[in-house]
Amino acid sequence: MANNTNRLLTPGPTPLPENVRLSLAQDMIHHRKEEFKEIMARCQKNLQHLFGTSQEVLTLTCSGTGAMDAAISNLFQAGDHVAVVDGGKFGERWLEIARNYQLNPVRIEVPWGQAVNMEQISAVLADKKIKGLLVQASETSTGVRHPVKKIGKLTAKSDCLLVVDGISALGIAPCPMDEWQIDCLLTGSQKGLMLPPGLAFLALSERAWQKAEQNPHPYYFNLAAERQRCRVGQSLFTPAINLIVALEASLQEFAGTGLQAVYQKQWALTQMVRAGVASIGLSLLAPADYTWGLTAVCLPDGIDGSQLLKVASKRYGVYFAGGQGELKNRIVRIGHMGHVDWGDILAGLYALYSAFTACGGHSGARDYLENAMHAYEAALESWEEEI
Repeated sequence: MANNTNRLLTPGPTPLPENVRLSLAQDMIHHRKEEFKEIMARCQKNLQHLFGTSQEVLTLTCSGTGAMDAAISNLFQAGDHVAVVDGGKFGERWLEIARNYQLNPVRIEVPWGQAVNMEQISAVLADKKIKGLLVQASETSTGVRHPVKKIGKLTAKSDCLLVVDGISALGIAPCPMDEWQIDCLLTGSQKGLMLPPGLAFLALSERAWQKAEQNPHPYYFNLAAERQRCRVGQSLFTPAINLIVALEASLQEFAGTGLQAVYQKQWALTQMVRAGVASIGLSLLAPADYTWGLTAVCLPDGIDGSQLLKVASKRYGVYFAGGQGELKNRIVRIGHMGHVDWGDILAGLYALYSAFTACGGHSGARDYLENAMHAYEAALESWEEEI
């Protein structure tokens, strides 16, 4: 089919709102001048609101993985023992970064598609040598939401720092840093924040700052020095200026809509996708403890995931993501985070159904779009903040 509107339903990058796209086209400004400092100051206030913290939120010019690297290299030293929740590709990334800095990671193994249980957390925290617990709020490779709020209640009673990768969670689902007693929360620009890739954001609790200021500092990811520069509306090194200008526009979207309305919409879109997928007859990788903004769909034997993605994009202009690691070609990941609405999801479900059947799958579904829409409307009405 020709001349389709392309729909980016991947777990990052995500579609950009019009005001963000227009802000990227503005003339370049200088990052050491007053105009830029004022932009940084306005962004800082809105970032603190988004993170749910009174601490400074640092803006780093890097990917989300850069923020993960910065967290480990500033908070821990070679030989430190840390616990890592490993339930997907990005749990594995925590392990890889920890080992790269010669830490001693204790792996908390979780089956892909499931959340870590609190018994596992309690058991590892009994070891007083553990100085940090590294976890994803949302495991992007599986669509699982780990119980960060419950974990924070335990780590706050210990000397263990809770370090949370919120890359596919911030701006999508509630994850208030101070209330949930998170010691380090980080995210990237290209998911819930509705920006192009290239920025990452990181905040530390007071006790995490004490560690970061005592430890030897990396040269580029020197968080203590970044905080000093942040306090005067600056960055330590040359930032991605145009992305920070766009960041202000993106954060204005959140301020105008309100976080609770954003979360309500993301919850409803999640219910919509899950209902539509179930009506088609496909199973969900995460039947429980699922994240918002991302749904991982299992493919039956004999269906080539990479071929399904090609059909969906070429015939319908809908772009999904495939599986990673052990799930490669076995799942389709549907992103419904950021600047996406119910119309995009209806198009995505139709593309999923059509590509699935074109690749040899069978479905007798006839009302999957109606069921999805009913689920969306019902979720909008039943949503509650603490859901």
